[in-house]
Amino acid sequence: MEKENIAVGLDIGTTKIVAMIGKKNEYGKLEILGVGKSKSLGVARGVVNNITQTIQSIQQAVIEAEANSGYKINDVVVGIAGQHIRSIQHTDYVIRTNPEEVISGRDIQLLIDQVNKLAMLPGEEIIHVLPQEFKIDGQAEIKEPIGMYGGRLEASFHVVVGQASSIRNVGRCIQSSGIELSGLTLEPLASADAVLSQEEKEAGVALIDIGGGTTDLAIFKDGIIRHTAVVPFGGNVITDDIKEGCSIIEKQAELLKTKFGSAWPGENKDNEIVSIPGLRGRDPKEISLKNLSKIIHARVVEIVEQVFTEIKAYGHEDPRKKLIAGIVLTGGGSQLKHIKQLVEYITGMDTRIGYPNEHLAGNSSEEISSPLFATAVGLVMNSIENNSNSAYKIELKEVVAETPKQIVFQQPVAIAVEEKEEISDVIEEPINLETETTEHKIKRSFFDRYVEKIKDFLDNAE
Repeated sequence: MEKENIAVGLDIGTTKIVAMIGKKNEYGKLEILGVGKSKSLGVARGVVNNITQTIQSIQQAVIEAEANSGYKINDVVVGIAGQHIRSIQHTDYVIRTNPEEVISGRDIQLLIDQVNKLAMLPGEEIIHVLPQEFKIDGQAEIKEPIGMYGGRLEASFHVVVGQASSIRNVGRCIQSSGIELSGLTLEPLASADAVLSQEEKEAGVALIDIGGGTTDLAIFKDGIIRHTAVVPFGGNVITDDIKEGCSIIEKQAELLKTKFGSAWPGENKDNEIVSIPGLRGRDPKEISLKNLSKIIHARVVEIVEQVFTEIKAYGHEDPRKKLIAGIVLTGGGSQLKHIKQLVEYITGMDTRIGYPNEHLAGNSSEEISSPLFATAVGLVMNSIENNSNSAYKIELKEVVAETPKQIVFQQPVAIAVEEKEEISDVIEEPINLETETTEHKIKRSFFDRYVEKIKDFLDNAE
C-alpha cells in the first residue's frame, strides 16, 4: 500500500485546543480529514499553567480528531505563542573553504546552525532562525544564493526566541498525551501561511491574529518575514470587562460578546436592550447594547493600539518599509462586528478579514474555513512541508472464524433456543453510530461477522 503523507497540527490556545488531520489532494490543496476541538483548561495567555488539565484537553481533542477521521495520530506540529516570545534581527557570515565550488544548501545550513548557537539570555531558547537576505562577497540583496559562486556568505536573520521552560512544558504535555512532538512553529507564522497570499507578502502586510489570550503579529515585506510579536491581550480581556461591567457570569458575558457585541458604539441605539436570566431565581438583568459596545470598544482600541505600536516599531512610517497591502485580521477575535472598520480608523491602513480557505480543498466545511481555525490550518500546512507521516489509517482487521464444526456455543446459546433472537439483543450496550469510536467500530464489525457465522451454521443445520 502506498504511504500517505498525512499531516497533523495541534493548536494549543487559551480558549480552545484544536487537533487537525489533513493531507494534500491531487490539486495541491489541503484536504481536512478530521478535526477535534476541546475547551482549553490549564493555559493562560498562551502559556501552560496547569499540566494535568492541559493533557486532558489535548487528549480530548486528539481522540475526537481520530474518531472523525479514522486515522491514528503518531506525532504533531504544535503552535507556540505567549507573552514570553520575542524576536531579534541578527547578521552572521561564514567563510567558505573552497570558493570555486557553487554554494549549496549545506552552506546555508552551516550558517543557520551557527546562528542557533547564539548566546541567549538565561532561560531563553531559539525557536526559529529565518534567513531574510543574503550577501555574497559584499554583493547585497540576494534572495537565493544556491548555485552561485563566492567565498564569504553573509545573511541577515529573523531570530524568534522563547522561554525554554514554557516550550518544555508544552512538549511534556504532548508526550504525556501519548503522542510525539515533531515540530514547533510560531503561531503567527502558521496563521500567515494559512491566510496570506504571496502578493500580499511581497507588497508588505501585517497579520494580526486575535486569539483568546494573546494577539499575535507577523509583518512581511518583499516576501520575507520582517517582524513578529505577541501582545499578551486577546478576546478574554474583553469578556472579563463585560463580566465586571455588567455584573454577570463569564458564560453570559462570552455569549453577549459574540451574539450582540460590536466594536463600534455608534451602531447601537439607546433603546436597544437585551435581557439576561438572573441567577437562581433572581430577577433578569437588562443590559443596554450601547453600554455593551462601549465596554468592547475601549478594550479593542487598547489591543489595536498595542499592535500598532509594534507595527510602528518595525518602521512602517519609512516609505521604503511601507505596508502596501495593509492589515489582515484573523483568529476568533476578528469575528467581532465592525472590528475591521475600527482597525482602519485607528491605523489608517486598509484592512480585511483573513479566512484560511485559499489553501483548502473546495469540499471543506464552512466551520473549518472560519478565521478561528487559521492557526490549525497553518500548522497542518507546516507539517505537510516537513513531509511528515504523522498519522496512519486504522485498519479494521478481518477476524477469521473457525469452521462451524469446531464452534462450541458458550455464550450466545440463547440464539439456538429462542428461535433466533434479535441480533441487537446480543449486543450488551447500544452504540450511537454518530459518535462511536474506532474501537467500537472494530468490536462491532467483529460481532456482526460472528453472529452471521452462527446464523449460517443454524440455517445449514436445519
